[in-house]
Amino acid sequence: MKTINIADKLIPNKPTSYSFLRILTGIIILLRAFIFIFVTANLQSIIKADITVFAENSSALSTIISILNIACGLFILVGFVTRISAIIQIPILLVAVFIVNIKHIGENPTEFILSLITLVLLFIVAYKGSGPFSADEYFRRGAALDKNNEGNS
Repeated sequence: MKTINIADKLIPNKPTSYSFLRILTGIIILLRAFIFIFVTANLQSIIKADITVFAENSSALSTIISILNIACGLFILVGFVTRISAIIQIPILLVAVFIVNIKHIGENPTEFILSLITLVLLFIVAYKGSGPFSADEYFRRGAALDKNNEGNS
């Protein structure tokens, strides 16, 4: 009788290059979130100076941005509800690239370039989804395996 190793069926053998791009995107967003948390005053001053519409609520907005970046960055990193997380992050990065960082491109061009690259990666992740090496695919394969075992017994 042949034994079935469930881990071999649930985890793909070769992760694709897209999975590495998705993981890199999640890491970048997660690191930015931790920087925002540790230097909250910096994010609040950026909101007050560059986005004057939200100057009164800069403290709450900086907290919301930090929490969304942590949650979405973690979800993109592990590949769980990836498209939704990327779609949530796109408006945040659009504001960061085209309103905040473009004003300060002379002072810090690497910040602008990193934000622009992250925005492009987010569009790719929103289009392609989780990929084969992700939590979503793991749960899908597990559910299909459970469904097949229920039909056999």
